[in-house]
Amino acid sequence: MKILALDFGSAKTGWAHSDGPSGVWDLSIRRDESGGMRLIRFESKLKEIIKGLGIDLIVFEAVTVNRGERANLNSVKLHSKLQAIVERLVARIKGLECCSYNLQEIKKHAIPMKGKKRDKAAMVEAARVKWPDVEIVDDNMADALWLLDLAKSELGGDVKRK
Repeated sequence: MKILALDFGSAKTGWAHSDGPSGVWDLSIRRDESGGMRLIRFESKLKEIIKGLGIDLIVFEAVTVNRGERANLNSVKLHSKLQAIVERLVARIKGLECCSYNLQEIKKHAIPMKGKKRDKAAMVEAARVKWPDVEIVDDNMADALWLLDLAKSELGGDVKRK
């Protein structure tokens, strides 16, 4: 099964594919561009991966806002738009599935020991330990790798990295 894991971010989106490649897409809005250019860039990158590597399943972090917690409304809106693009493209590709995992599921998978810090730095460090041959550029990429690893573990089997 070919899996693409996506960690949506406001400027950068981490990605990891079960065949080995992973990285970060810079979706930043450039000078004299509308906000929609970020979405166009994202859809273009997604289509490249679908065409080039193939995908059977797309996994991503679910947007969640806990009761009593102040959410960055712009971040939630962007995440929802990126998710909508994934779901729209998925709907156009016969047989392709998608699912999401909440942040706590991802963090517990990456750092299962209770009492351990599960912040961005800890997630990156844990990823560097698990995949020492992969150059992990930032937390977006680390989170995408953990998403991929979580999906693979639920489906049976370990993630192989090149």
